[in-house]
Amino acid sequence: MNEKDLETQFQEAVAIASKMTQASLPQDVQLRLYAFYKQATHGTLSYNHSESFDLRNAFKTNAWIQISHLSIEEAKEHYIEIINSLLEQ
Repeated sequence: MNEKDLETQFQEAVAIASKMTQASLPQDVQLRLYAFYKQATHGTLSYNHSESFDLRNAFKTNAWIQISHLSIEEAKEHYIEIINSLLEQ
């Protein structure tokens, strides 16, 4: 898969995901999608603890940290795989 194909597929998956409701997705799937999206669009997390850090953000940050070893391309591939698996259900 070349870079253009991957980017196109990723953008299509993001468009599909944006039409899904949070209520239709289990929270663990939401967290994985969030983490893969952040890794794919921002790269490895640079941890910045702020005073507004709450439990919800802690879960999101933890999910991102857990996959921070992945490259941007790998994160895009995982994101696409999750969206495709959701569409097959």
